[in-house]
Amino acid sequence: MELPPLRDLVGIPRVWDRLAQVETRLVEVSRASTPFLTEIAQHGLSAGGKRYRPLLAQVAAELGDNPGDQPIEAGVAVELVHLGSLYHDDVIDEAATRRGAASVNANWNNTIAILAGDFLLARASEVAAPLGEEAVALIARTYATLCEGQTLELQLTDVVDHGAEEYFQVIGGKTASLIRTAARLGAMTGGADRATIEAVSEWAWEVGLVFQVTDDVLDLVADEAFLGKPAGSDIGEGTFTLPVLYALAGNEGEEIRSLIGSGRPHQRSAIDRVIDLVVGGGHVDQVLDETAERIRVAEKAIAGFPDGALGEVFANLDRYLIDRVESARRR
Repeated sequence: MELPPLRDLVGIPRVWDRLAQVETRLVEVSRASTPFLTEIAQHGLSAGGKRYRPLLAQVAAELGDNPGDQPIEAGVAVELVHLGSLYHDDVIDEAATRRGAASVNANWNNTIAILAGDFLLARASEVAAPLGEEAVALIARTYATLCEGQTLELQLTDVVDHGAEEYFQVIGGKTASLIRTAARLGAMTGGADRATIEAVSEWAWEVGLVFQVTDDVLDLVADEAFLGKPAGSDIGEGTFTLPVLYALAGNEGEEIRSLIGSGRPHQRSAIDRVIDLVVGGGHVDQVLDETAERIRVAEKAIAGFPDGALGEVFANLDRYLIDRVESARRR
């Protein structure tokens, strides 16, 4: 299955015009007064990425009657928060790669990665400031929520006896909160009315959960060439995602505990066996069925949007997340 590019799924030229300006602005605002910090801050930008969050901001801006330049700045702010948090995550996870390239902490060191992440987060607040007090408060609150999600994930590292409730608390904080903010800030800066802002925020929350769940599924079903990191990296780091948690609660639980329950490091053979048990036990399919239901909830939230074409675009964006899993499985 060949996954269509996002450009084909969002056929609104001005959205892509603004997204191109987001890219230009990201380079501009990530420049520091020293070339050294500039190089580090832009390292993650040069590695690429889907820019899914700033794209959501630009699409959501179309729900208003005045999508001028402010949605561009909204997209820049949310991507800077995302990138800065990735720098910090890679330090926490001791990750060697990010998007197929060396991570900042591996290429330089942890201290530099933390400082560069802080710099990008500070720039996000600076970019958001002209958008108004509500925008600044939203960015700050979202980053606090990201920290809460990351802290809970650290508490649950190597813990095999937690369940889906804690998992969704983690991914709600770490992922869904920023995706919701991207759409909300886009709609706000595009001039949407309050009811529309709330509706697209509800859509984006569900989509944000689906985004992380499907990303976690990819870690189990995709290969290293697709992922840019070894398959099963989450298991190797002691992070047990929803399909693994379901398997731990099922018939495969005893064997999985014997393979990974005694703590890290885990042998490659043990990780591969856990993946086989999780996938073979049907737990990936179970999770994908649940994500399809979340997408239905998301689309119900925006069913009242007056522009039918925009409804189709939002539907394309959320279904893309499941389609990329199917694309990876068929490689």
